[in-house]
Amino acid sequence: MNDIFNSIKRREEEVKDWLTTELSHIQTGRANPGILEGISIDVYGAQTPIPHLGTVSSEDAKTLRVLPWDKSQIGTIQAAIDKASLGVSTTPDDAGLRVIFPELTEETRTNMTKMVKEKLEKAKVSLRQAREETWNDISKKEQSKEITEDEKYIYKDELQKIIDAATKTLEETASKKEQEVLVK
Repeated sequence: MNDIFNSIKRREEEVKDWLTTELSHIQTGRANPGILEGISIDVYGAQTPIPHLGTVSSEDAKTLRVLPWDKSQIGTIQAAIDKASLGVSTTPDDAGLRVIFPELTEETRTNMTKMVKEKLEKAKVSLRQAREETWNDISKKEQSKEITEDEKYIYKDELQKIIDAATKTLEETASKKEQEVLVK
């Protein structure tokens, strides 16, 4: 029975990780080093995420401090952050650069909330696709007489319980992010 649900549980974890990563890139008006993880620059012929090029830390609630190990990359890092359209401003100095998060307007908060809902919906769609694939596998096993018809419906109920629990977790994660966006 466990081997039937291995793929759905693996997919569930992938979807949770994806949603968490996507939501970490949404600005909440507070300095969050995770927002820079999705930005890569070409360094020595390889695309490298900004956090791998130096230290990224929170200086205060509205400012990140980026201290690259190679000071010659400050301009490149600044250009990549500016190009990413995160709605932040950057200020370089001789040691690194500051990434300043502005106060969010109501319109911006509304747009960010919509983005959270869109990401949640994509995650739910992915879960539904995984459920459909697993249900097809269960049906094939029943047709090939590997399992009985009664077992098929027992597995269907168990599958739905897994999906319901995963959906609830995804919704809680998205709701938490929405609250972060809406808090002034």
